[in-house]
Amino acid sequence: MIEIALQMTAVLAVLLGTAFSMLGVLGYVRLPDVYTRLHAVGKVGVFGAVLLLLGAVAWTPLGLGKGLVLIALLLLAGPVTAHALASAAYRVG
Repeated sequence: MIEIALQMTAVLAVLLGTAFSMLGVLGYVRLPDVYTRLHAVGKVGVFGAVLLLLGAVAWTPLGLGKGLVLIALLLLAGPVTAHALASAAYRVG
């Protein structure tokens, strides 16, 4: 019974992560300037990757520690990377 719940959680997380990632790509393609594109990719892309990792962790619980470390690193590095790219774009013009 618990295995079925974990599998359903994994499938739901993968579907939501894929949807978030697709929204990030759509925002990157459709938005007009570098700052709005960076906002779409920086926010939505990180959440999509985190949800995909949550799905992987729920599907294979043996990688729980590694998955949680990767999620923490993504949540820490995502905003820093977006800020660095925005700062470089502002300096370049």
